[in-house]
Amino acid sequence: MTADFTKIPVTIITGFLGAGKTTVIRNLLENAGGRRLALIINEFGDVGVDGDILRSCGVESCPEENIVELANGCICCTVADDFAPAMERLLSLPQRPDHIVIETSGLALPKPLVKAFDWPPIRARLTVDAVIAVVDGAAVAAGRFADDPEKLLAQRAEDMAIDHDNPLEEVYTDQLLCADLIVLNKTDLMEGEEIKRVSTEIEAAVPRAVRIVETREGKVAAEILLGLKAQAEDDLANRPSHHDGEEDHDHEDFDSFALPVKAIADTAAFIARLQDIASAHDVLRIKGYVEVSGKPMRLLVQGVGTRFRNHFDGAWPADAPRSGSLVFIGEKGIDRSAISAALSAQ
Repeated sequence: MTADFTKIPVTIITGFLGAGKTTVIRNLLENAGGRRLALIINEFGDVGVDGDILRSCGVESCPEENIVELANGCICCTVADDFAPAMERLLSLPQRPDHIVIETSGLALPKPLVKAFDWPPIRARLTVDAVIAVVDGAAVAAGRFADDPEKLLAQRAEDMAIDHDNPLEEVYTDQLLCADLIVLNKTDLMEGEEIKRVSTEIEAAVPRAVRIVETREGKVAAEILLGLKAQAEDDLANRPSHHDGEEDHDHEDFDSFALPVKAIADTAAFIARLQDIASAHDVLRIKGYVEVSGKPMRLLVQGVGTRFRNHFDGAWPADAPRSGSLVFIGEKGIDRSAISAALSAQ
């Protein structure tokens, strides 16, 4: 099928919590090669941290009016209510974008979103240039989202009373199965044999030929990420999903909440406390901004499990209070009260 180059290409960037999607996009914005970009960010949680991070880039390739943040639910579940109006807003800009990038939440299934591009009003003006799955290579190497299917079947055969279904594994696998390009991120935290093993596992999980790009710090050239011309909306049959045949899905296996954070004096001690909280309460993801006493800039904190990074990313907004807040994401039943108490402890 011949591509319609009058359509605006859209790249969907998916990936599990903390894989590095926002970092990949930030690097893309800073090295856009003259392209005029627009972003749709689907934040999971009560605080739009990813949107703030990307807006703070201040790059000409994507001015603030070209960034749309959807914080009212998973975009793959709320296509009609959220996605379509967001696209209309971007298409109505005085200068239409050359390329639109969508960052899904870490829990999103990309296939329902790709299906939305088959709707006549959207299909006439937009096409899915590619679905890109960002993988936290270090986490997968540690076995967190890479269960052995044969071993699971053997265990289930031995005890049929035990339910071995893993919703995290399903989300991870569905993101891979829908991808046109897989970014194996955080390879600086992996040994050579681990990189080879994880790449082999991914290739075995995806039934079609999909390129895997190894990277660290989310640094992937725009020429690799953009211009794949996959027209994914016309290729749904080759993108199987655990949820094929279902009308929709939900995220009841996960909880998310935001907690206020008082100003801190010792960054290292605070990060150590967050590591203890993540370990004790099986927190999947922690992210947000914190005030450090005596510092004019806000501290951006991002954690995946017990791995944390932090840096001062910019000044506090002049029209808002210096108010720290962190988003916590975990599986259903995560103990908000206990986490709040541990966070407040001095």
